[in-house]
Amino acid sequence: MKKSYPLSFQMFSARDTVPLKTQLAELAKLGYENVEPFGALYADPIEFRKELDANGLSALSGHFDLSMLEADTEKAIHIANTLGIEIVIAPWLDPSLRPTDANGWKALGARLAVLQKKFAKAGLTFAWHTHDFEFIRLPDGSFPVEHIFEGNSVGLELDVAWVIRAAADPLVWLEKYSDRLVAVHVKDIAPQGQNLEQDGWADLGVGVVDWKRIWPVVNRAEPRVAVLEHDRPGDWIRFAKNSAAAFRALVSE
Repeated sequence: MKKSYPLSFQMFSARDTVPLKTQLAELAKLGYENVEPFGALYADPIEFRKELDANGLSALSGHFDLSMLEADTEKAIHIANTLGIEIVIAPWLDPSLRPTDANGWKALGARLAVLQKKFAKAGLTFAWHTHDFEFIRLPDGSFPVEHIFEGNSVGLELDVAWVIRAAADPLVWLEKYSDRLVAVHVKDIAPQGQNLEQDGWADLGVGVVDWKRIWPVVNRAEPRVAVLEHDRPGDWIRFAKNSAAAFRALVSE
């Protein structure tokens, strides 16, 4: 069964470009209905909410630095409630802080489980956003992602393209964790040797990710949001426009 997804944009894709007010207005003109903000945008959540409302946009999910979530959970809850965020997502672990063995990743999973329980009490969903490093085998042959989610109820926001960059099969992990998939990042990878100035990423639909094969599996898991992202677009408005058209075509098939 087809599920309806609001056209959603990860605001990291437009970082360091134009003021927030301009970004939101441009996205609304392109038909976007929802945005996924990140830490740098939470300085004034009340003003941010005003701009969202003025442009008819929601923010159903949001990225928050893990250190901030652990140091001041109540502040994160306040920001989420102010913006209408329902899914609080920890998106990253600095390379210097990444464990090197299974026990280290299990410890991270335990930390995330504590946060998940705190946010659940506040009526919010908590999730971990994956990149490539969670899908690279450890010395014992296991994967970090397996230890992160072991024995807890932490949600998952899967970035499909990063899984592919780890030389892993996203379908394997989508099937394994379908029950905890609350959000997904929809992005594309340029053909080998192309778009090097954009870190090898591409607008949705012109890259090598086989979304026609992957999307039905994503859709069966019924994540609450599917967010368009490009980590380093040469022109964020071009990316937003082209990818919106490609996403609409993808979900209508």
